[in-house]
Amino acid sequence: MSAVTIYHNPRCGTSVKVLALLRERGVEPGIVEYLKDPPTAEQWKALIARSGLGARAFLRAKEKLYAELDLANPKWTDDQLIHFLAQHPALLNRPVVASARGARPCRPAETVLELLETEKP
Repeated sequence: MSAVTIYHNPRCGTSVKVLALLRERGVEPGIVEYLKDPPTAEQWKALIARSGLGARAFLRAKEKLYAELDLANPKWTDDQLIHFLAQHPALLNRPVVASARGARPCRPAETVLELLETEKP
C-alpha cells in the first residue's frame, strides 16, 4: 500500500479536492472508499490513535444521523463513538488522510499539506 492513504468519498467535494492536492504534489495515495469498504472498529481505533485527536474529531456533526444518534452528547466514550463510526461510515468527517506524519480529517482541504513529508533544507 502507498505511504499515504485517503479515506475517500468520490461524491464529496472536499474529498475530491484533497485527492487532487495530493496528486498535484506527486503523491499517489492508496484510496479507501470507506462507504464501499468500511474499516472495522479496530482499524478506526488504530487510525484515530495515530492522529492524537479524539474520536469526535472524526465524526461529521453535520450528518443527519449524528443528531439522530445524539452523538453530541458527552456521555459517549471514544470507544462507543468508534463503534458508531464502524456501524455507520457515513458519519466520517471526510476525507481522512493517513501518512507517516500521522492521520487526521482534512477539513479544510489544505490540512492535508501538514501530513506530507517536507523537504529538509
